[in-house]
Amino acid sequence: MLRRNFINTLPKLGLFSLWPVETVLNDEENLENSIKNDRKYWYRLLNKIAYPVFSNLAHETLVKNMPVEKSPTYDERKNVTYLEAVGRTAAGIAPWLSLPEDFTGEGLVRKKLKELFLQGITNGVNPHSPDFLNFEKEKQPIIDAGHLAQAFLRAPKALWEPLDNVTKSRVVNCFKMLRTRKPHKNNWLIFHALTECFLLSIGEVDWQKAKVESAIKKFEEWYVGDGWYSDGVKFSFNYYNSFAMHPMMIETLEILLANDLIAKERLEIAFQRMVRHAEQLERMISPVGTFPPIGRSITYRTGVFHALSMLSLREKLPKNIAPAQVRSALTLVKKNLLIKDVFDKNDWLKLGFKGTQPEVADYYTSTGSLYMTTLSFLPLGLPADNEFWTAESEAWTSKKAWNGQSFDKDFQVQY
Repeated sequence: MLRRNFINTLPKLGLFSLWPVETVLNDEENLENSIKNDRKYWYRLLNKIAYPVFSNLAHETLVKNMPVEKSPTYDERKNVTYLEAVGRTAAGIAPWLSLPEDFTGEGLVRKKLKELFLQGITNGVNPHSPDFLNFEKEKQPIIDAGHLAQAFLRAPKALWEPLDNVTKSRVVNCFKMLRTRKPHKNNWLIFHALTECFLLSIGEVDWQKAKVESAIKKFEEWYVGDGWYSDGVKFSFNYYNSFAMHPMMIETLEILLANDLIAKERLEIAFQRMVRHAEQLERMISPVGTFPPIGRSITYRTGVFHALSMLSLREKLPKNIAPAQVRSALTLVKKNLLIKDVFDKNDWLKLGFKGTQPEVADYYTSTGSLYMTTLSFLPLGLPADNEFWTAESEAWTSKKAWNGQSFDKDFQVQY
């Protein structure tokens, strides 16, 4: 207790930067002992995932220290894995880092990760840094710049505004570099649109309106019904509706609406579609906390539940889904998937689904790709006293159904 009280006084004394971060992160309340407390378990697990990425980027050792494991069918995309790790981690952790500072154990971990991110981004867009991230070559940076823009949009006061003007200017220039490549005509369109909308959101006059409008129009054309977009002209049954399509469609439309560039009804329709999709995602979680390993990119693990997590963060879940049942379901999913075998000895994520299974990775998958799993941690952006965290555990839909309890019948919705 004395040790913990001393740690809690460090920020007040201005000594936090002198205290080894490992001491704060590896106190007696470690990950294993926190497993009965859902929020503590979530934030410690997120820290375990994010710390190697942010710490190494902050110390300009990301390229040096990050292992690059590749799919057996990898197409040798050059130097994209580092931006993947940074952008995807940032998008998932941003809401949590945006919470007000406090002197709790959680607050100290959050504060340190935020400091590491801010320093890391300064390095990542500095052309003289050994960790200068690749925005200029290959098509893949279109995706992960989109995730980085998503992080800035989700936590502008915590992650964008504190950056110095030189770094901000470099970020803007890096995003504009993407214009030399065309996105594929599928979910990639919305990543490109969101990056351009971020530029609009910070007052950049030079943003590409036509490309944004084209992406939105395509998505509206690709809506096939009952909460599902086609991922391009042909429908593919996978989790990309949740990984990217619904969340980024909403965030793009919100920026356009805030700038009086679309009618409110377009956003409302897109939001209703996302709610329906999230309702189906919740039903996909089995009574024992598993879900179908369908489609491509299953190595993104819990990122499958991005849309459900985003609606939980925004407190906009479907009326028939209680926050506690989402928390209970996702906690069990994390305990099933994000186990010891998915990490190497230095806590870097390894290729696979449940454990180490590089053979299930896709041709575009490498170590950095895996950090999409952080997108299921968005509810950490809710304060600790929110109902999502304080309500008693509750059975989710499939658990109720298979236990013979009363549950809501599913039905198709047309939007």
